[in-house]
Amino acid sequence: MSNIYEYIKMAIHNIMANKGRSFLTMLGIIIGIASVIAIVSIGEGTKNQMNSEINDIGGGQIAVYCSDDATADDVWIQPEDIDAVRELDGVEGVNVSDSYIGETVTGKGDFNLTVTGEAQDAKLVDNASMKYGNYFGQKEVEEGKNVCVISDADAKRVGFSHLYIVVGMTLDVTCYDLTKTFRICGVTAQKENGTFVSYTYDGMPVSINVPYTAMDDFTGSTGEFYQITVQADKNLDSQVVADKIVNLLERRHQCAGDDYFQVQSFQDIMKSMNQMLGMVTAFISFVAGISLLVGGIGVMNIMLVSVTERTREIGIRKSLGAKTSSIMLQFLAEAAILTIIGGLIGIVLGIAGGYVICAVISSSIHTLVGAGKGE
Repeated sequence: MSNIYEYIKMAIHNIMANKGRSFLTMLGIIIGIASVIAIVSIGEGTKNQMNSEINDIGGGQIAVYCSDDATADDVWIQPEDIDAVRELDGVEGVNVSDSYIGETVTGKGDFNLTVTGEAQDAKLVDNASMKYGNYFGQKEVEEGKNVCVISDADAKRVGFSHLYIVVGMTLDVTCYDLTKTFRICGVTAQKENGTFVSYTYDGMPVSINVPYTAMDDFTGSTGEFYQITVQADKNLDSQVVADKIVNLLERRHQCAGDDYFQVQSFQDIMKSMNQMLGMVTAFISFVAGISLLVGGIGVMNIMLVSVTERTREIGIRKSLGAKTSSIMLQFLAEAAILTIIGGLIGIVLGIAGGYVICAVISSSIHTLVGAGKGE
């Protein structure tokens, strides 16, 4: 033990005697370890932050749709099916979303319309943020009321410059050569087109949301739907809830085993995204790990040069009876101390760098996702 202590003391003395060379030797180790730790930390931090922020928007959402075989056999999701799904444990809301093309004429001119028929849970499922008024509810859907919800940006486009008086105003909607008057019951905060980037173009349609039953006069709909969107409890496993929904629909339509109903949950999308982020992080970490290898080779080269420079010292020690193994242990101790010190510095710098960069990325993601939510 005393010999090892002497080797360490001699190694520290030699390192301190050549501070510049020792620092340059450790630099490769410092950079390599700091890079790997920072990259892994940034990758994991970004993934967790994105999961948290995006989960606030679409967490627990499940899309249920009819397969091609189902539609070929004239099997569709019925309004009664929607009511039954809404009663399942773990289901907080169900929405339908059928879009139609129309037009409206206001004092500001003619505008193309995208009219989306929705159910009473639309506000919950769409995560809509109300600016003025209220979203339509169950009563409006059951009675097929001619009411609509419009975003603040679209309300300004069609000529409603003072948004606080928009609620209660009307829009004449023409669709399939039939014109109906819809009363605006609510104004939502603009969602930036549902993406992280806002875009507009000339002639872009104005979007309004209406009770799906209010579109029956336009379309002659029989109340059959190809797809529904379910908002499940975010604290539950979406796949379990999705399986319950499929089993329910198969029982109601007596088509168990025919795969007539398919599901895609938000959880599936998040898994795919996390896998992609994991692959990117692993690849970059591998590249950063090469610098760690280079740093190790640098230590080896410097120690080889050190042995050559200290040939006289080694000869004197051997003449005094030192064994080859003892001399090797001395140089090994010096190399170990260099790599340990470099490793510790690299760990500290990697953690600090990862923390700072993750804080910046977290703020950026929150800003981007907040824009997508219309905040």
